[in-house]
Amino acid sequence: RIKVPKSEALEVTKFAIEVGFRHIDCAYLYQNEEQVGQAIRSKIADGTVKREDIFYTSKVWSTFLRPELVRPALEKSLKDLQLEYVDLYIIHHPVALVPGEAIFPTDENGKPIFDSVDLCRTWEALEKCKDAGLTKSIGVSNFNHKQLEKILNKPGLKYKPVCNQVECHPYLNQSKLLEFCKSHDIVLVAYGALGAQRTLQWMNPNFPFLLEDPVLSAIAKKHKQTPALVALRYQIQRGVVVLAKSYNKKRIKENIQVFDFELTPEDMKAIDGLNSNIRYYDFQQAVDHPEYPYSEEY
Repeated sequence: RIKVPKSEALEVTKFAIEVGFRHIDCAYLYQNEEQVGQAIRSKIADGTVKREDIFYTSKVWSTFLRPELVRPALEKSLKDLQLEYVDLYIIHHPVALVPGEAIFPTDENGKPIFDSVDLCRTWEALEKCKDAGLTKSIGVSNFNHKQLEKILNKPGLKYKPVCNQVECHPYLNQSKLLEFCKSHDIVLVAYGALGAQRTLQWMNPNFPFLLEDPVLSAIAKKHKQTPALVALRYQIQRGVVVLAKSYNKKRIKENIQVFDFELTPEDMKAIDGLNSNIRYYDFQQAVDHPEYPYSEEY
């Protein structure tokens, strides 16, 4: 998951590809697609990978959810990346914001300026992007099961969302949403799988720090692994595609070792027991928007 500063994105992405990562999760919002694209192209040019070895995800941001803005947004990402297609294009968040230059448009009181968009129409615009060959697959992110249902039940649906990318970790294990997604052949993709960094200025300081959890630490010790690797492995064993965000080379290299060990059913059960519905990324500013996703149980 390449949500890293522009200056580091080029170097970090190249390094991640060198150590074996092939799934690169990015977005217009992260404002570094130019650097990430450059890294991918340089690793193709030097023979490390072929384009088809890389699985690249981008996301359409909330200010581009009006149907007529979707394809131009994807074309802008492709132009920045200098790639012909992305492997997956997803709706970043169901809350629409007013179109314009600003990424987070706000009024004079600092409140977000919302837009009202029918997400079924946005979805149809994504389907057209797939038909045009600009993306191989299409999906969503931060949708609750009711919002997914709306798309699944849409008259004339051409393609189902292949995935729903949501915050998911042992403190918010999303078991109900995971079950719902599995029953519709939708892959649940986990972001924030290691909890949130302490450095996030807007993170609730009273929230526990996931990687210091005593249960995770004990399981990690038993397997001679780190708590981070245990948290990542947990997701893989429950059929979740897991993203790991890092711009520390040592930790990027460490994260790929998630395939070197296995958790026991008892470990899995113990980690399941940590679920406490702690949401680090709750986008509280959007709670009044009709499409705010986190008021539903799942």
